[in-house]
Amino acid sequence: MRRSVMPPHVDRRSAAVPAVTKDDVRDAALTLFAERGYHGTSLKDVAGALGLRTPSLYAHIDSKQSLLVDIVLHTIEQVVADFEEVLAAERDPVERVRAATRVYAAHHATHRREALVVNHETVHLEEPDLTVAQQMRRDHEHAFRQVIADGKSAGVFTVASPKLASFAILEMCVSIARWFNDDGEVTADAVAEQYSDYALALVGASVVS
Repeated sequence: MRRSVMPPHVDRRSAAVPAVTKDDVRDAALTLFAERGYHGTSLKDVAGALGLRTPSLYAHIDSKQSLLVDIVLHTIEQVVADFEEVLAAERDPVERVRAATRVYAAHHATHRREALVVNHETVHLEEPDLTVAQQMRRDHEHAFRQVIADGKSAGVFTVASPKLASFAILEMCVSIARWFNDDGEVTADAVAEQYSDYALALVGASVVS
């Protein structure tokens, strides 16, 4: 019979389960979803990353799906809130595109795990959450497109298609999460600033500074 490896002086009753919070569980799931994908991660994996047994997770969550819902919807809500905040502070079309691109690019550099999960794992949401997430992202793109269209109408931008320009700028920023490294040659702020210049060049801004 295999003997316990627990030191004889340790009281088994005092070997407590590590104390964790709902935020701890979410953070562990976020890392694993970003690294392995939603279907490549089990609740056993999440529990193991926290030093817990799987049943202990249910004190904090309902299911693995509820973790994905929380991560995706919260992330999109934050992106939209940041977008609306910077637009509220600017009226000039050039500065609106600059600010909107800068904040979106910065998000993908500083919240890489969240960006990777939203951009690759949202498809695994169940209804009605899948439709909710898709509509939120669609609304954000339409709002970004409208900023470009407004600048075109004002004669500030020369781009032929605000729709295509919007898609191009947003996808350009999304790619940052795949390659950005905190220890790399450029900072997140520098990347965000450079990408905002790229965006203005793409829409044909008459003034790029």
